[in-house]
Amino acid sequence: MSGFKDHFSATAGGYAAHRPVYSRAVAEALAARSPERGVAWDAGCGSGQLSVVLGDVFDQVVATDASAAQIAAATPHPRVRFRVAPAEASGLSEGTVDCSVAAQAAHWFDLEAYYREVRRVSRPGGLVALITYAVMETDPEVERIVQRFYRKTLDGHWPPERVSVEEGYRSLPFPFEPVEAPALTLEHRWNADQLLGYVGTWSAVQSLRKVGRGPELERFADEILAAWGDPRTARLVRWPLSLRLGRVSSVG
Repeated sequence: MSGFKDHFSATAGGYAAHRPVYSRAVAEALAARSPERGVAWDAGCGSGQLSVVLGDVFDQVVATDASAAQIAAATPHPRVRFRVAPAEASGLSEGTVDCSVAAQAAHWFDLEAYYREVRRVSRPGGLVALITYAVMETDPEVERIVQRFYRKTLDGHWPPERVSVEEGYRSLPFPFEPVEAPALTLEHRWNADQLLGYVGTWSAVQSLRKVGRGPELERFADEILAAWGDPRTARLVRWPLSLRLGRVSSVG
């Protein structure tokens, strides 16, 4: 785990409380393209935003993350087994996994080592899925404030791996037989506090705070609240998902 870049352990509680949970449609799409609905492996699972949804669809889910703090903050599910392990060394038995998925996490991995592990643990014809989303979409006035904060205030604070997210993982190597991916969107109705809580989990925001620029985050919050109106009002927040799906060959 010497290469583990830990951007989120310090905010594991906030991550668990404020990161968006995936829809069942995502889990169903993965299950429909997997050889069976037996075992799914969710690598880099964080506090389980996808893991618990997979647990509603697959018989068993093994959810791993290199951060013990993230695993400790995960929501329990009867069919999900959370454990601390890097994506490159899952501890899973060889040839047992129907679906290997990494959601909003693959850009942190040693991809060559992760793909070796995927091939090792997958059943013949197993599905491998990389899922990501970039900046949110919402009401135009609020979205303009978010975009300005994201692209200007936080400029220079995003880790370099963030570029892969912006590109929808299209630039990442993906040495698997392609599987057509459905068009899916992550959607929630959030009030102002929920949106601000989510922004507070961004890795670039942690960097901003560390260099003493916390007041800029407070100004951003003031702008959001002024544009929002009644902060209790729920507004639609959307993240179009980017999925790269592939088939693990039964040969080699």
